[in-house]
Amino acid sequence: MLIDFSAIKTPVAYQWMANSILPRPIAWVSTLSPDGKPNLAPFSFFQAITANPPTLMFVPVNNREGAKKDTVRNIELVPEFVVNLVSHALTESMNATAALLPYGESEFEAFGIEAAPSVNVRPMRVKAAPVAFECRLDRIIHIGEGPLSANVVFGRILAAHVKDDVIGPDGYPDAAKLDLVGRLGREDYATTRDTFALKRPDR
Repeated sequence: MLIDFSAIKTPVAYQWMANSILPRPIAWVSTLSPDGKPNLAPFSFFQAITANPPTLMFVPVNNREGAKKDTVRNIELVPEFVVNLVSHALTESMNATAALLPYGESEFEAFGIEAAPSVNVRPMRVKAAPVAFECRLDRIIHIGEGPLSANVVFGRILAAHVKDDVIGPDGYPDAAKLDLVGRLGREDYATTRDTFALKRPDR
């Protein structure tokens, strides 16, 4: 089967990508509006970029009307955010925050998610998240126009809040203890509990 992406509609292209490029880690991003109202939303187009300088990126696509999501609107005005990682125990809460609430209405409050203060940025973090990265906006790159076009948000990592109980014997987070969820296609998810190891040939 050959899929010609130049000949299919945008929603179909999205489905092919979302059902093929997986598992995708989830960035549960907390932001703040200029008048101090918190927002919390999940995004599965998310990845680490570089450690020099420490940088990550996530991609909120425009909605079906072609408008920017609340997360992007907030970051453009208050250029700070927190990327909270999602453990299996937090999956239901994360999924609830994908609901479309009116701009300015807090997902923390609406869905009973406990927040905790950050150290270097104004947006709050998810208290129960196994890891939460405080970030300052580096840049936003807009790709495409209209519905499902992208706002690629790059964030400089300033600090990370890490739960003590997810640390492995080597002093770094352990995948099984993190028990993170990853996005698959359709409505499916995977966890980081099912793993295997391969030694790199150059080590």
